[in-house]
Amino acid sequence: MYSGRALQSSRAVARGMRGFSSGQSLHSQQEAVRRVTVIGGGQMGSGIAQVAAAHKHEVTLVDVNSEALKRGQAYMVKSLKRVAKKKHSDDEAAQSRFVDEIMGRVTVSTQLQDAVGRADLVVEAVVEKLQVKQELFARVSEAAPGTAILASNTSSLPIGKIAEGLEEGQRRRMVGLHFFNPVPQMKLVEVVRTEEADAQVVERAVAFVRAIGKEPAVCKDTPGFIVNRLLLPYMMEAVRLLERDVASPRDIDTAMKLGAGYPMGPFELCDYVGLDTIKYIVDGWHKDGAGLKGNPLFAPSAKLDELVKSGRLGVKTGKGFYDY
Repeated sequence: MYSGRALQSSRAVARGMRGFSSGQSLHSQQEAVRRVTVIGGGQMGSGIAQVAAAHKHEVTLVDVNSEALKRGQAYMVKSLKRVAKKKHSDDEAAQSRFVDEIMGRVTVSTQLQDAVGRADLVVEAVVEKLQVKQELFARVSEAAPGTAILASNTSSLPIGKIAEGLEEGQRRRMVGLHFFNPVPQMKLVEVVRTEEADAQVVERAVAFVRAIGKEPAVCKDTPGFIVNRLLLPYMMEAVRLLERDVASPRDIDTAMKLGAGYPMGPFELCDYVGLDTIKYIVDGWHKDGAGLKGNPLFAPSAKLDELVKSGRLGVKTGKGFYDY
């Protein structure tokens, strides 16, 4: 994750305002995204970088240390090798060329401000903590071009809150680009527009999503956007069924898969997402979510609290509602 000073100098403000305070034309604002900087070398960040590079974008992947970047590169290579085997099943040389060509469009860096200096689009995919993201974008705004789209991959934090410490021109360039895991396979990207977002910036973001082979769904900056706003109550109600001893996790999952046609049951999905992530989101919404504060749909769950406290976080720890 990245953190940095949140207070901006007058020079930083001036840089962030470039392109909106100087009478720059709307035509330049609508130019296609070609250079993408992705901040965060985890699975989400490396997945976004991979997909952008696979669609011929020039990509820079940024993290705080070389070890994190090496892991990110390893994620990409492993994923691309799977794709290559499907595309060129009988030709190992073609498989190697396929991976090398895409990875050749990815540069890695630990120098944040240098990495965003020529970007058309900056996407952050760091830890889901508001202060961390706010401080990150304060730093990004110092060095990114005034025409660059500023985007967060957050799944639960308000985009407007993340951007609230920025100057007006910077806030107008801020959107949400919520990718889904695993990024190379999942087609949807939620494009989140704040009340202040410039319409041309949103259009450029939508065009970028389509250019990388994804399908955009545009929505307002509301808690959970579309998918998680509908999905979290579903998963939490499944947990409450378990707490009331209505049925076992396996039987609830089976019922939803075979009765409702879902590819995964709610407990399988909880384990895949991460129980700590779910707890963090629902607790935050219940405590201070816009229009959701105190909503019983997101009331704390004793069962979820117990599992998280015991370290059973799902697939990533090998134990959640199920053992893996």
